[in-house]
Order: sequence, then C-alpha cells, then structure tokens
Amino acid sequence: MRQRPANLSRRGLLGAGLVLGIALPGRAPRAQGAGATQRRATRVGAYLRIAPDGAIHLQNPFIEGGQGIDSAVAQIVAEELDADPARFTVTCAPPGEDFRLQAGGHARYTGGSSSVRSSYLHFRTLGATARAMLVEAAAARLGVPAASLATEPGRVVHAASGRAIPYGELATAAAALTPPAEVPLREASAFRLIGQPLPRLGVRARATGRVTYAIDVKVEGMLLAAVLHAPRAGAQPAAVTNEATLRALPGVHSVHRLPGAIAVVADTWWRAKRAIDQAQVAWAALQGPIMDGDFTASAMLGRLKAAAGTPGNTAEEAGDIRTALAGAARVIEAEYDAPYLAHAQLEPASSTARFNADGTLDLWVPNQAPDQFQASAARAAQLDPAQVRLNSPPLGGFFGRHFAYGTANAHLQAIQLAKATGKPVKVIWSREEEFARDAYRPLAFATFRAGLDARGEVVAFQAAGYGEGPMTRHFGAAALGTPPVDGSIMEGLTGKPYRFPAKRVEFVPVPHPPGVNLGFWRSVGHSMNDFFLECFLDEVAEAVGKDPFALRAALLPDPGRHRALLDAVAAMSGGWSRGPYDAPDGTRRARGVALASPFGSEVATIAEVSARDGEVVVHDLWIAIDPGSAVNPRTIAEQVESAAAIGLSAALAEEVQFERGEVATRNFDTYPVLRRDRMPRIHVRVVESGAPMGGIGEPGTPGVPPSVANAVFALTGQRIRSLPFSRTRIGAG
Repeated sequence: MRQRPANLSRRGLLGAGLVLGIALPGRAPRAQGAGATQRRATRVGAYLRIAPDGAIHLQNPFIEGGQGIDSAVAQIVAEELDADPARFTVTCAPPGEDFRLQAGGHARYTGGSSSVRSSYLHFRTLGATARAMLVEAAAARLGVPAASLATEPGRVVHAASGRAIPYGELATAAAALTPPAEVPLREASAFRLIGQPLPRLGVRARATGRVTYAIDVKVEGMLLAAVLHAPRAGAQPAAVTNEATLRALPGVHSVHRLPGAIAVVADTWWRAKRAIDQAQVAWAALQGPIMDGDFTASAMLGRLKAAAGTPGNTAEEAGDIRTALAGAARVIEAEYDAPYLAHAQLEPASSTARFNADGTLDLWVPNQAPDQFQASAARAAQLDPAQVRLNSPPLGGFFGRHFAYGTANAHLQAIQLAKATGKPVKVIWSREEEFARDAYRPLAFATFRAGLDARGEVVAFQAAGYGEGPMTRHFGAAALGTPPVDGSIMEGLTGKPYRFPAKRVEFVPVPHPPGVNLGFWRSVGHSMNDFFLECFLDEVAEAVGKDPFALRAALLPDPGRHRALLDAVAAMSGGWSRGPYDAPDGTRRARGVALASPFGSEVATIAEVSARDGEVVVHDLWIAIDPGSAVNPRTIAEQVESAAAIGLSAALAEEVQFERGEVATRNFDTYPVLRRDRMPRIHVRVVESGAPMGGIGEPGTPGVPPSVANAVFALTGQRIRSLPFSRTRIGAG
C-alpha cells in the first residue's frame, strides 16, 4: 500500500474544522504546580483539528515510543478544551518551526524526560484557546453573550435556554475567528482529567499489531536492502570480489559500496540478507580514522584508570575541600566502573527513502528529533530541507537510540540506495548489524574520597568522573559550558541533595576512540553515576558503623521532599530493615536503599534480594517517585516499572565487549537481557510535592543498580564496584 506523508497543509485543516496555529503571549499564565517558566516557540507547536463529527485530531511535536506521550498530550489539551480524551487521534507533527517547544523555541526532540514538562503550559493554553473560540462561535450563533455560556465535554451549553451545540458543529465558524491573546486556565482544584489515571490511547491497536512502525512501512514499487558493515569502524569496502555471483542470485537487484559498508538490494529483505551473507569483501582504511585493531573495553577502562588523580574541571564545589581532607581523622577512598551498553531495542534500525518526480524526497525513519533528521537527510540528498518530507512512525524502542549522531542510523544508506537505484528502498539492519553500529552508552569510571572527623561525621566529599560522553562527542566543547563539563558523563555525581561541609566534584576528559560511537542511554549519566555514588555512601556508612538509611537521612535537608521520599519508600516496604533476615519462604534476604535526582524528579528505591547458585535474586523493588506534579499517575507507575526493569537488566548482565577493535557482542546470545523469571515485583508510589514538574521516562532507572548492590553487601559482605553483577559470584552470606 502506498504510504503518503503525514504532512498536513494549513488550508486542508482549516477546511475540515477548527485549527489552531496561534501565537502564544510572551507570558503564559502560570498554572499551579506547573513549575518553572516554560520554554517554547513563539507560535503554538501543534495543530488541533475538530472534525464536524466531533472527532479531535492533534499533531504532537513529540514522538510516541511506548512512553505514553500521545495520551499525556491529549489529556492535557482535553482538560482545558473540555473534551473527552478518548475522542482524540494523535499523530506526529512534521518538521517545522511551529513544533519547536524546547530550548527557547530553537529545538525539538523527544528525550531527557522533557516532553510533558517542557510543553505543559503550552498544551493547556492550546486547549483553553480552542475552547474560547468555540464559545465565541456559539455565542454568535445563539445571539447571546459569551459569558452566559459554559462547556461540557464536547459541546457548548447555554444553561438559561437549555440549548447545547456540539463542538463539531461550531468548528468551521470558530476557525474563522482570531484567537484571543490571553485565555484563563483552570485552577488545579477544578481539574477533571489532569491527575487522573486514565488509560492510554491506542493500546489495543498496538497489542493487535495494527500500528505501522518504520520497519513495517510499504511503499509502491520499493526494493529492500540488507547491509554489512565493516568489521572495524572506519574501514571502507575496497572491493566485493564476488559481486557478479551475488547479482546473479534470485531476486537480487544490485550490490552497492557505501561509506563503511556494503549493501545488497533485492525484491525481498530475506533474499538481500541471504546474498549479503555470502559477500566476500576486501576492507581497507581508505578514509577517516579506523578503530585500533588492539582496542578492547578493558583497555579503555585502563586509560580511564590511568587518568585517576589528574586535576579536572570543576563541576560542583562548596567549602574548602583541601583543608577539610587534610584535617580529616580518616579518609575513605573507592573507585567504580560501568561498561559500554547497547540499547538492545526490539526494533532494529530501518528506514525507507523515495525520490519523487517533483524532486522531493519522502523519508520514513524512526527518530527522536524530526528537524535534525530532516536536515541530515537534506544534506545527504543535496536538497533544501523543505524538499524533504520526513515521516516519524512510532518507535519500536526508545532509550535515546534515535538521534542522527554518528553512524547509528540507516536513513543515510536508504537515501543513497534510493538515489542509486532510482526506486524506493527500505533498509533493514539485521540484529548483528544493529549491535555492531549502535551508539553505546560510554564505559565510565569514577573515583571517590570522603573525609570523616573523629565522631564519624562526613566533613569532606570529593568525586571525579572520567571519560567522554555523547555531549562532548556530538556537540563539542562549546556545548559544555565554562569550564567544560560533560553533563552526560557527570550527572548523578552532580545535582545530589546531600549536604557536605566541603565538596568538590570534577570532570576529567578522556576521549574514547573515534570508532566507538557514543550515544544517550536511558537516564544517561545517572544510569552509572548514581550506582557509583550511592554505593560509595554505603561504604561510608559501613566505615563509621551507621545504618545507610539513617546516614542518608542525616545528610538530607530537613524537612524536605527527599526526607519525605525516604519515609514513603520505607513505609511502602513495610518499614526499613537492612537485614540479613530469613523470609517466610526460607530464603536469606537483605535490603539496600538508594536515592536519585534525575531530570527534575526525585526517586527513592529499596531492593530486597537473596542469592541462589552464585547469582543475585531480586524479589522486590519499592520505588517512591516525586515528579512535582502528575498528569497521569498510571502512566508514571508504568514508566517507573519499565525504567526499573531496564536498570536491573543492565545491572545484572549487560555489557558490550570489543575484541581486536571489533564489536564482539552482536546478538542476545552474548548480550543477555533481563529474563522473565528474574523480574521482581515492583511497587510504585507517586508522591506529589508541588515542586516544579519533573521528568518521568528515565528517573526509575538509576536507583535500581545501587539499591541492589547495597542489598548484596548487606546480605553477603561483598562490595560490588564494577558492573554488571554477573562478573561476581554472589555468596549466600
């Protein structure tokens, strides 16, 4: 079936009903609990269409990838519009200035757990403006003052006469009106939808396979391509020595040399894959840096450790750290590390490209940043960005995987092959190629020192993070501030709520080889740094003979949201008790605790574990999250559960290995992920403090590895300072 671009013209929308493309006032009304000033474009970044039958169509600037953003946006708009969210159909908006709601209206991306919190006031204002225009249109039709009208879900009501007009009947007239410059927003006490655990939109369609992901796209006359990348990043195909043989295979259309890869194009992907499996390729370092043939992950860790003690750039500082450490009665030191991680998403990379007779390009690609991909595609196709119609299907896996950085995406290959063949081409990477060219979470290393006085109080805290993150790699030192500090390496070491009389946190840059593509991963730097720091705090507690829960409570502001979270998570778990102790089923168990402060939210986690056959068994995770305020507590709980699962999976077994400069971890047989039988019970409580709204998609991840590791120590006395846990045989205590 021929797929048409999702782009909708303003004229076409206006003809179908009410469309908003309004300019927001310079100062939008501040809603209770909405948080800090919202950054947004001058023009509203979504077009809302109310069809004559009352159906509501919303173009969403953010990408749906399982996090529930389509439902959240519909719920927010519906609150102020006074509509039923179930009547909404939400589609991804095309690239364009109107849809840039972040970074002062200059950027558009779905990531950093930022979508709802960056657009909350924006979408409330959109819904309220639409409602005001519908009321004005109804007032004109009924010949009554607008102030005499009210709304009920989906209709405008004149109580005095008992008359009511459905929104769909008013849509065309409302579209002709000038949007009001300012509109009142509802008080939080009057919310009907925001804060309610509403079900997600489109769940049945996803569960029954009716959603079209990028890998499912079908375009009339298209060919399919399989790709084989160079064994070592940076190498180039000098020749395909059996090209004639490959071209003679059934269904094969052509064989192509691409930057760092070869491709076989055929009438089916399976035929293309069978052909490329037989390819005989001579690889050479023809251009650009090539991966060192001796490179391994352990060698990279050695480089990071060799930098220990090197003075770094100040990331956080308070008090006089040198004097405090020099005067300490005792100094505790430790170092921690975590491996490269793949995204290991269910949907491998894919993309479909089609050049049209009018010189335009249609591109279907899973992405988290439509403008970025449109610009990247335009450069590759040598077109103006306006000539590239980018379609953004729902993502079959998210996690920070889908940005146009490095060589981690298939869209450039699809464009090159479509241009070379003169036909639409869909490229699908095999699972092995997906692992080989992923944008990995960086291997990371950190060092810690804590100075203690004679009473065992912490008087000095020093930490240093070493390495290079995706911020440095893809945006350069100019994006890191002064002095340069890579937040994608340092977050989680910085931004913690603990009070230390003297503190210094440093960033020590150590580059990874150019052939190792670095990317964002779920919770980014927090995914490793909260493990490092929270485990080190337990080491400090052990050294001074204090309970780790009590130590954290003493280091936190009192009163405050962090103490409230600690109390909440303790209550959830039936009361804090470290253990070890014997559970009713006869297993010997213990507990660990951790705090995390990712993406504007605060999280407290308690894990309960036992040991069996040398492996840690996690029975329960209790997670209390304070997002400031909640749009949908049901979605929050689901996202925390999902984030906790990926955090546990990474802690237990995940790591990417390199051998002789090549990626050795190429599929799930060598990159094990969390098995169903190792999934614990997860208990979530949402604690709304009224603080500025925080993120949701990632905060559940970082507290899991340290809480489990701290529980392992409480159970066995084994201190785990290196992930994953599978490297250590866990004793029963």
